[in-house]
Amino acid sequence: MATRSTIAMKTDNGKIRSIYCHWDGYVGYNGKMLNGEYTDPVKVKQLIDLGDISSLRANIGEKHPFDRNHDEPELDQMYEEWTTAYHRDREEDWARVAPQTYETVGDWVSEFDMGVEYYYLFDGRDWLVHSADNMDDHGFPIFDYVEVEILKEIVN
Repeated sequence: MATRSTIAMKTDNGKIRSIYCHWDGYVGYNGKMLNGEYTDPVKVKQLIDLGDISSLRANIGEKHPFDRNHDEPELDQMYEEWTTAYHRDREEDWARVAPQTYETVGDWVSEFDMGVEYYYLFDGRDWLVHSADNMDDHGFPIFDYVEVEILKEIVN
């Protein structure tokens, strides 16, 4: 079963630009991957520029088959290390899977409606994460550093 997430970055003008990720959205996978492999703002922007993705991997990669051809294990292994994007790799309509832009973090969390469980935000230096059920008394999402959430998982 999918653990859906959204991955976003704060733009130079303070808006939030985001994409959807279908698989492995939990902190122990996507959180670790973002925190370890996507720390350069240029690489984060390249990831967001792909539009919605099926699965996040350490490398953005290149166009590759959405479904694997198990007759070629060397290629399958290489593709497994690449992020899989709906437009680039499955040729879905760009208008449906393009990155979305929101005025504020609150707008992003309240308006992003794809059944996501985790919201990842790159602030230009650090990754922050919000679990969909973690709101303050006023209904505003509570974010924490991904590093802190990873440590909580290790301790628990």
